[in-house]
Amino acid sequence: MMRKKRRSSLDKARESAPPSDVSKSKKSRSAGPINKPTVQEAAVDNVFAQLLQEAGVTLRMGSTTPNEITVDQVVFQRRLQQRLKKDPRYPHIIQEFITGLESHIEDQENFRNCLLPCVPPLLDQDSNSVGSYQESLIRLLLGVEMLQSSVINTLFEKLPEFMFDGAGNDGLNVPRIIMNQLKWLDRVINSKDLADKLMQLVAVAPLEIQRDIITSLPEVLEDSQHSDIAKELNSLLQQNIQLTVPILDALSSLSLSSGLLVEVRGGVMSTLSAVQLEDLPVMVKFVLHTVSASDASEVVSDLRKKLELELCVLPPVLQASQSRLKSKGAKGSSTVPSASTNQDCITLVMDVIKSAVRFQKTISEAWLKAIESLDEAENHKVIDLLVLFILHSTNTNHSRRGAERVLRMKVRGGQIREALLQKTFRSHAQEMRSYFPSILALAQSLLRSLDPCVVPFGGHMYKHAFTAFDSYCQQEVVGSLVTHVCSGVSGEVDVALELLCELVTQRPAEMARYAIFVKGILDYMDNLTPQEIRRLFYLLSSLAFGQDQHSSHIQDDIHMVLRKQLSSAVPKYKRIGIIGAVMVVGSMGCCRAQSEGCGKSQGGSLSKETYRQVTSLLELVRSCSEVSPEAAALYYDELANLLQTCKLDPVVQEWIGKSVLEDFQEDFVLDLGPEVSGSFPFPAVVMYNLDEEESQGGIAINLLPILSEDIRHKGEPWSQPGSKDKKRASPLCLASFFRLLRLCEEQQHQGDLEEIDALLGCPLILMDMDVVEKAESLSRSEREFLCSLLFYTINWFREVVNAFSRQKDPEMKMKVMTRLQNITYLQTVLEKSLAATPGFVPPLANFDCESAEGMAPPSSTALPKKGKKGSAGRKRKAQASKNSSGDGSLLEEGAEAEESQQDHPEKEKDKEKEKEKETETRPAVSLASYRPFFRELDLEVLSVLKCGLLSRSLLDSELHSRVREEVQLGPAELVFLLEDLWRKLEFSLPASLAKRGFFLKGKTDRSMGFSHLQQKSTLDIVHCCIQLLPTLCTHLENCHNHFQALLSENHGVVDATGLDVKEHQLMSSAYQLLLQVLLSCFSWTGFSQHEHRALLKKALGVLAERLKEDQTDLTLDQLTRLSCDYLLNFRSTLPSLGTALSLTHLLITVSARDSSNHTAYREDIGSLCRHFLCQEWVMASGERERGVKYNDTLQTLLSIYLAHTEDVLKAIEEIAGEGVPELMNAPKDGCSKTFPTLTRQTFLVFYRGMMADLEKSVRRIPPARLGESSEDHVEKLLTWNLAVRDFHILLNLVKVFDSRPVLTASLKYGRLFLEAFLKLGMPLLDFSFKKHKEDVQSLLKTFQLSTRQLHHMCGHSKIRQDTGLTNHVPALKKSLEQFVYRVKAMLTLNHCQEAFWLGNLKNRDLKGEEILSQRAQGSDEDDGVEEEASQLPQEQSEDEEQKSDSDNRKNGQEEEEEITDDSD
Repeated sequence: MMRKKRRSSLDKARESAPPSDVSKSKKSRSAGPINKPTVQEAAVDNVFAQLLQEAGVTLRMGSTTPNEITVDQVVFQRRLQQRLKKDPRYPHIIQEFITGLESHIEDQENFRNCLLPCVPPLLDQDSNSVGSYQESLIRLLLGVEMLQSSVINTLFEKLPEFMFDGAGNDGLNVPRIIMNQLKWLDRVINSKDLADKLMQLVAVAPLEIQRDIITSLPEVLEDSQHSDIAKELNSLLQQNIQLTVPILDALSSLSLSSGLLVEVRGGVMSTLSAVQLEDLPVMVKFVLHTVSASDASEVVSDLRKKLELELCVLPPVLQASQSRLKSKGAKGSSTVPSASTNQDCITLVMDVIKSAVRFQKTISEAWLKAIESLDEAENHKVIDLLVLFILHSTNTNHSRRGAERVLRMKVRGGQIREALLQKTFRSHAQEMRSYFPSILALAQSLLRSLDPCVVPFGGHMYKHAFTAFDSYCQQEVVGSLVTHVCSGVSGEVDVALELLCELVTQRPAEMARYAIFVKGILDYMDNLTPQEIRRLFYLLSSLAFGQDQHSSHIQDDIHMVLRKQLSSAVPKYKRIGIIGAVMVVGSMGCCRAQSEGCGKSQGGSLSKETYRQVTSLLELVRSCSEVSPEAAALYYDELANLLQTCKLDPVVQEWIGKSVLEDFQEDFVLDLGPEVSGSFPFPAVVMYNLDEEESQGGIAINLLPILSEDIRHKGEPWSQPGSKDKKRASPLCLASFFRLLRLCEEQQHQGDLEEIDALLGCPLILMDMDVVEKAESLSRSEREFLCSLLFYTINWFREVVNAFSRQKDPEMKMKVMTRLQNITYLQTVLEKSLAATPGFVPPLANFDCESAEGMAPPSSTALPKKGKKGSAGRKRKAQASKNSSGDGSLLEEGAEAEESQQDHPEKEKDKEKEKEKETETRPAVSLASYRPFFRELDLEVLSVLKCGLLSRSLLDSELHSRVREEVQLGPAELVFLLEDLWRKLEFSLPASLAKRGFFLKGKTDRSMGFSHLQQKSTLDIVHCCIQLLPTLCTHLENCHNHFQALLSENHGVVDATGLDVKEHQLMSSAYQLLLQVLLSCFSWTGFSQHEHRALLKKALGVLAERLKEDQTDLTLDQLTRLSCDYLLNFRSTLPSLGTALSLTHLLITVSARDSSNHTAYREDIGSLCRHFLCQEWVMASGERERGVKYNDTLQTLLSIYLAHTEDVLKAIEEIAGEGVPELMNAPKDGCSKTFPTLTRQTFLVFYRGMMADLEKSVRRIPPARLGESSEDHVEKLLTWNLAVRDFHILLNLVKVFDSRPVLTASLKYGRLFLEAFLKLGMPLLDFSFKKHKEDVQSLLKTFQLSTRQLHHMCGHSKIRQDTGLTNHVPALKKSLEQFVYRVKAMLTLNHCQEAFWLGNLKNRDLKGEEILSQRAQGSDEDDGVEEEASQLPQEQSEDEEQKSDSDNRKNGQEEEEEITDDSD
């Protein structure tokens, strides 16, 4: 303490005295009487201070004033070094100097002073040479080489004194300041020793000091020590994970070799899963920043496996941390990470990854590759989705496209599922918030996709984003969905509206904030379908009139829009108004659990005010719909739909149904009397009465009088709104009104229809149907009246079947079956009537679609001319099938195939016989094109299929027996129901790419006639199908047994005498329809999604249990195998080629569900197709199948066979080399023995299919590469030899079959084959020429014959002057010329260019005769063409000559010329 005071007084003396007097004061101080050690210490200290003073630094005692420096730092260090060296006591003076330093810094205040920067003297002194910032005294001394080691030792000896002190009162952390002195020294004298001392210090220092030392290492050590220190740090990292962050910081700054870097990174990766979450961002950053292009994929894949973000935010962890906080109190709170801290750390990890992928393309590609390489859904983790969002958020196009591509692929494959998305949003919503734009963009892209497998995932992204994020994001989600709705693309609109409806149902309060956005869709209603309008108004009315009424502010807007639409005179807008108003009624009048107010209406939960609003709106709609029968019928239909889909309040139900029964009886029901009075176009007849015993006093549907009255007043207003005059009954409203009546009765009596069961069996007032046979003699108006009456009758029966199909009473079941028979019979009558009434527009049956102008059936064309009656009928029929979107009846397809063979009478027949034949075989009108004019059958009607199948022969013998209670289906009824089921499945179950509409819709709407079906979800329809599968299999087996019995009875002869042709045709159609229904069911894209895997197993289990009853423990692959085996059993009894194709498609679809054994299925399908091609398909009439549809079917079957056969080239050679010669030797109407489907009529189908598949197969031959083995080259050469031989065989067939289509196919595919040979085959010849000279020569010689044939075809096309043929000639000749010079290049490459020369080849036609017209012209251009075509044989002779001398070359030329002459 006394020394401190003495030094303090000395400091004061220094402050008052000039610098030159400091040494004097020290001398006088040391002259006093003190102890000997004190004298020595003072002397050393005097040496230390004196040397510093002379060099330019003045020491200050204590911590109040820093040391002063009067010269520049470099000058000071140089002066000090010089003073020490020149001192006579050198080198001992160095030790004295260090001793003085140690003595001086024994005082902690002095030590701190020496660690702090020196200061220049006061400004009034001459200090121009001194900089503004000066280093500390210690750092200045470290810059003197001779003092550095000693000063470092002194510092390390001094540092332990301060290890556990922490920061002082002045905020100085002495250990940290000491380490700062060692940083960035100009030169380290003994770097290794310094490194060893630092690591020794790390071993004993506390954690904070360790971190400071490790972090400082890169700035202290020289590069030579980096490798050694990195190894020590790596080992330290394994021992102490608390030092992870400083060690990685240090390692990131060290320059390491690649091998050492890999070792260090491996050590880091091994500790990745055990570190604290706070250290994870640093570790990930180190790993990603040390990645090289060569090992990026491996490192990123390993990093992805180690990052388990799912474990960072588990609720049990959070609960444990909270319990620890409670038990330890505030003291423990600092050690327990909170949930927000965890989320912040994960955010930092994502930021690190984002930085890495943004600036390093290799890392982004490695992430994509790592995610893409995962096969199983269980292997995908939260980090995968997060990384995809990160990659999409970067500005680089390749990352955005790659992320979208991988996500789309993974979703399509069922590997990234909704459960993983939900987990990601639930656990990491805060971290994902910054990537919301990318999430929104990806959701938009997926929702707009044409692939139905990925569309639902886009919807899930929208829903989770709305649920997890803030109000801004919710607004963007709603805005994006509204944009989808307004896009006009039908599939996109449907999904977006469904998502909005789900959000309104699940989160009404949050959606209420954005009701104004949804209301904007009202401006785009012109482009919405009726079902979309229903959803839109359900959406808006749920927001505005829901139980909580969060968005009541848009109620007035909705009311204004509805009143405007309802009062419109335009039918389209009135339709929108009726649909919208009824949906609003559904939301306002739905049954609620709690009362809305104190004043309730009697018997219900609605308030009186709400009840008044509902009834007034219904009154408004009813009054506005009375202006036309179409509007009234739509009103009835919409009310019926509302009753079926919405649980209304009892008082609202009562209001709707209070007068329905009375009104229906008054308008349409008539008490039966002895006769029907009135003047009608035809005599009235009571028909189709199923209650004969109750004929006295019974009732009937008054159809004929009502229709007559309607036609009589045609053009007059139906009813005036608000007028008291009762509107007249319209037959248009009959079916719709009955549907409403039926549903009201079901609601009131819990499904029992006993009150109206008389309508099931009651007769109709119609006319005698025998008049149809002489329809030609009727007037135009009478024929139209007849057709209208038939349409109304059929639609009445269809609606009756809808109503009573689910009744359990056996008598009712029998009546329903009879009504189905009535429908099928009346349809045949209607076909005849429509054929006699061209241009007839039927009455509407579905009123929510466009007007009748847009639904005019294709057959309603002008009357055909007499001379072209048959052709005009066929044209109308073709148009009908074209416009019906492939929904044509399979019955009519069979009829068309039968008729098409009679549509080409021989030229030698008389004209009278031709007319007679055309009249007899005039095709009936296809009812498929009139489908929009029939009432829709409910899905529940298909339960009738569960009745057994009864063929006509058994029906006649057992129909009279009333003991039998079981109701049986006839073949015609079975076909009728199966056609309806098939159309429903084709419409509702997407099979491949979603069938999207366009913004501007055409006149016909694909959804017409499916209004009721659209209100069911896809899953409901699939469940219904699976319930029907056992029944469908039973029907399929019955059809199989029927045809098997026919074959066995007739000894395998299909066209046996006495065969019922009509029954055969019906059973064939039923057979094909059953296969088509199964195909539509199993083709549903939803089966490929993981969440529907159980449904798929259930469906396959139905087929599998037909072979093996106990299949509970079978896997999906085993079920698929059993299902395919079951379906293969039907191969022997298929009645037509179309049915065979349906079975083939079904097998392909079912076998695709097996992910393992593709080879076995390929063999099965290939052998099945070959079996079908080798089978003769004969119709019941005894004639072979033919026609356009048959040819198309055959072409598809052939392409499937060639795609699934083991060796395409051998299969083509078999057909072309064996089948076609058999056909050439067969009679004119004969066929090939091996392939009976190959006839002269189908030769073009086979030829075009073989040429196309030959060209595809050679393009799949892998190209030859320089490094491949000789065996690979030989194998490819053999393949090309086979292909060239097949090509030669096919081209030679043109000499026999020289029709224009065959020539066109030859020219088209010949050029494509030649281009493929140039691109893929010639490089192989380049490599193989020297080693396999003979094989190459043989190949080129065969190919020469083919190219010459192509040349002749070009000449033939010029003679014919056929534009369709000559269009192919220029490109083909160009390829021929390229081939010539490519062969020359090959010879040059193999040093045989002297063996190449050109000659002239004469232009010849297909028969080999010289084309004289071109010879006469003698133009140079033609000569040039001849040269091009003649080069190939000369080249090939040159190939032979590689084995001989120049004399033998001439012989080779002569031999080649002989071959040329022969072939010409």
